[in-house]
Amino acid sequence: MTKKERNSSLHKILFIGPTGAGKTTAITAISDTPPITTEAANTGADKQTTKSTTTVAMDYGSIELEHDVVHLYGIPGQKRFRFMWPILARGAFGCVVLIDESRDDPLQDLDDYIKAFDDLIRRQSFVVGVVKTPKDGMAIEKYSAFFANLGMFPPIFEADVREKADVLMMLEILLINQEIN
Repeated sequence: MTKKERNSSLHKILFIGPTGAGKTTAITAISDTPPITTEAANTGADKQTTKSTTTVAMDYGSIELEHDVVHLYGIPGQKRFRFMWPILARGAFGCVVLIDESRDDPLQDLDDYIKAFDDLIRRQSFVVGVVKTPKDGMAIEKYSAFFANLGMFPPIFEADVREKADVLMMLEILLINQEIN
């Protein structure tokens, strides 16, 4: 740990969502250093993605915002690696939920991850990034209605996780919401 890290506040943000939603890409887009990834050949049962590799343990990067070091952890999206989820969630300050609108049933994916990370989501701040959206602009309304039915009203964005500005916007809103709560 550098002297600068010891003298700053430390935050842990978790990126969650299904395989192919862009967790690794989002962390890569904003990390100040090349992220640590655990990519391996995608031999799993998730046939909804054409990715040749998948995260098997976690992704890790970090970014300094003002005087705060923010540690970025991406979960493995495949459910066969779900034993890693509570380990990675421990101590998280908040989370970015990424949902791939191009998957067969993105609302079911969202429901699965909201249930799996219920404790973290209910006690900490979170934002939702909807990726790979069609041009009709209806994605946000669908997800807003989903969360309203749960009595939750998180910030929801259409995002391109390859774009640093999009990922930084979600991260900054997450941090602002955490400070307010």
